[in-house]
Amino acid sequence: MEHMPVRRNQVRALAVIGAIGMPLYYTLWHTLLPQPYESPILRIVAGLLFLPALWPARFSNRCFSIYLFIGLTFELPFFFTLMFLMNHASTLWVHSLLVALIVLFHFDTRIAALAYLGGTVLACAVFALIGDPAFLLQREVLQQLPVHWFAIAVLSVVKAGRQVGEQQKLAGLAAGLGSVAHELRTPLVSVEANVRGLQRRAAMPENDTSDHAAATEALARIQFEVRHMHHMIDLFLLSASAVNQKMEANETVSMHASVLAVLARYPFASSAERDSVRLELRSDFRFAGQGELCVVILLNLLRNALKSLQRAGKGRVRIIIDGARRTPRLLVIDTGSGIAASRLPLIFDRFYSYPAHTGSGIGLALCRQIMQAWRARIACVSREHGYAIFILEFPQPAR
Repeated sequence: MEHMPVRRNQVRALAVIGAIGMPLYYTLWHTLLPQPYESPILRIVAGLLFLPALWPARFSNRCFSIYLFIGLTFELPFFFTLMFLMNHASTLWVHSLLVALIVLFHFDTRIAALAYLGGTVLACAVFALIGDPAFLLQREVLQQLPVHWFAIAVLSVVKAGRQVGEQQKLAGLAAGLGSVAHELRTPLVSVEANVRGLQRRAAMPENDTSDHAAATEALARIQFEVRHMHHMIDLFLLSASAVNQKMEANETVSMHASVLAVLARYPFASSAERDSVRLELRSDFRFAGQGELCVVILLNLLRNALKSLQRAGKGRVRIIIDGARRTPRLLVIDTGSGIAASRLPLIFDRFYSYPAHTGSGIGLALCRQIMQAWRARIACVSREHGYAIFILEFPQPAR
């Protein structure tokens, strides 16, 4: 139940308000602004019931859950419903009861629902014993029920939406961590294998020239894998920082310079992979954006294109800079695995990855978010098993 440290602190804050509010409002409604009915005994019991919550850390989880349920039942639905009935559904207590129910349903919905039912039924039973039972069926009472149920339904839906949002964040975090683990595990396995090979050769009594060449190759491979891991970490850090920073354009960026920078820093697995990427400069252009965020976009698109080639076992990547058009644009074209038509509308959705479980699902969503902040546009045209073309169009810079 509700025994997390944050929740206990919230309960303690409410207990402070309640312990002060009970005697304060008794004075207000009994002396300064007299109401038809007030009960010092009920106020004293309610105030005393608040006091244990001032030291929530002393409770075990089980005792705290029991105390919380009893306290919520008495303090909110029972007390306010009984006072509402005893004051013959006055306007003041109509509003007070509604506020009490709103506070109640900020707690766990199951606990709140049980407390609401139990406290309301108990208050009606007590009122039937000490008051006029016929009043329970009067219009003034019954017309409040649809209002209360509507408020409860809205609060429950809002809470459910928040919980879904939290679950999506956790799912996105899990997917992101899974992607990081996957990206780093492969080079680490390679590093480990090369280290084992070096250890075996070092243990041999004699080493010939071929062993020396193999050791040199293994060391070069280790160096590459370490560089690759550094690059992937940089990419994840760039993407993570981009999520939390302002994305609006604040500088003029050269597309050609940005592409060259990305190609220079990308850790291609081999010279063959590097040769599979061709840059075609038709005409450079400058646009309003941010250089660092442009790197994030280009790294994501290049990485996705090379992964597509890897999955398909074929293809090439073309990066076309075409600034001579009325609308300057960049094209990233790969002739790898392509994207299925049914999946194409989803690829820019956050946490959606294609193919499934091959990434965090954050990269393309972040690219679109950045482009929108620059008043630019990103789109994709693709044919499964054929090609994918990512089109980035930019507004003409102000002259």
